[in-house]
Amino acid sequence: MTQELLDLRLSILGGRYEDALELVDELEEMSKQAILRNIESFLIRLMVHLIKNQLEQRLTNSWVASISDSILRIQKLNLKANKTSHYVNVDEWLPLLEESIEAAIAPASIEVFGGRLNAFQLSKQVERNSVITVAQSLLELTYQYSGKELPAIIIARLAELPGGQEWYEG
Repeated sequence: MTQELLDLRLSILGGRYEDALELVDELEEMSKQAILRNIESFLIRLMVHLIKNQLEQRLTNSWVASISDSILRIQKLNLKANKTSHYVNVDEWLPLLEESIEAAIAPASIEVFGGRLNAFQLSKQVERNSVITVAQSLLELTYQYSGKELPAIIIARLAELPGGQEWYEG
């Protein structure tokens, strides 16, 4: 990005405004891609914990904290600077979720059932559509609630997952 900024400066100083505008577009795209990579990393973390929940049929405090944190961070990352639009719109999550669940299989295999399953074995047991549906419903909350309201709403939703009621009641 440093080179692009230098090129932008030189284009402006040289009066090459068409070149400068092309560089601005390139910088905007680079910024968007960086944000999307961050969102994807939180999606993978979210998927790992939702896979663990699905297969082990339980919730733990650390899983809840990780799921909640992932959703809250995605909400912040996804909101553009204008505070009215998003990098990923509510109806655009499916391809990202499909990629993320596949990327989450290997790291989840280390944790699910104490690591007794390899990634291939785990992959055969995961009901992907179910995990994606849960993730999608949690992500939809980020468009409906403020960052202040969202943590309590997430907790209520997580209590509805397998093992959630036991976790919620302690």
